[in-house]
Amino acid sequence: MPHSTAPSRLLILLSFSAVYIIWGSTYLAVRFGLEGFPPFVLVALRYCIAGLLMAGYCFFKRETLPSLPIVSRQALSGILMLVGGTGMVAWAEQYITSGQVAVLIAAQPLWFLLLDKANWRKYFSDKFIISGLLVGFVGIILFINMGEHEAKESSMKLAAMIGVQIGAMLWVVGSLVTQKHKGGASVIMNSSIQLIAASLCAAIIALLMGEYQGFSFKNVNTDAWLGLIYLITFGSLVAYVAYIWLLGHVAPALISTYTYVNPVVAVILGWLMADEKLYGGQMLGLVVILIGILLVNVPSYKKAVVKDEN
Repeated sequence: MPHSTAPSRLLILLSFSAVYIIWGSTYLAVRFGLEGFPPFVLVALRYCIAGLLMAGYCFFKRETLPSLPIVSRQALSGILMLVGGTGMVAWAEQYITSGQVAVLIAAQPLWFLLLDKANWRKYFSDKFIISGLLVGFVGIILFINMGEHEAKESSMKLAAMIGVQIGAMLWVVGSLVTQKHKGGASVIMNSSIQLIAASLCAAIIALLMGEYQGFSFKNVNTDAWLGLIYLITFGSLVAYVAYIWLLGHVAPALISTYTYVNPVVAVILGWLMADEKLYGGQMLGLVVILIGILLVNVPSYKKAVVKDEN
């Protein structure tokens, strides 16, 4: 989308750093949070507090709410991305490691191509994109099938892996919605609407799933509180706002490069801080997925290089 003034390179660099590094670390923070909070209770608290803080900032700055259609679209995108996407991540991490979830989330750009119907003609006329899609989904199948299947919980592990892919699809749909219906409100205002809507939806899901039964804040340990605080401050207030801002200033293909970095950060942190393991076959799956993502982004990278040269 054209802008009268281009954003500074420093701001773009800082935003990408937040999305690359902080989001990669949030997978481990979710794992720590789950030591004391049920998954959708954790999601609801995270987004409620972050959303109210952002809304308070907007009202302090005397920003006005956007029109009702824009509010409803932003709320919908927030629910899709933050409950459908991140909520599914929290649920899945009960059964598979944070590193495994991050690797599976790396396939998001592939779902973006399949779900961005308006650009299908452009996407599927390019040999790099078609081959990248095929290679990427081979990587997903490899990853799912190359783990440990002897554990009693193997059926739930498989369900969690499939659930993560469903969450990735919902995140992409939400991203497409927010890209097309930003309105004239600030990034902070739109993000606060998304977060508050997501927190309300997650709270309802937690109720329907019986997560409040037997739950008490008194039983939440220090690691879980620290995980929640990190998710609120860095995961939502910093990295999520950076992502929403980038959606309005940078090509989607370039934004999607965070999927190269996030799984590597998550796997390393999970290994260092939580003794998580990733099997050799799954590492192969990760490499194949990343090769697929690289292939589908080749046309965008070539276009960006030509533009810079001109």
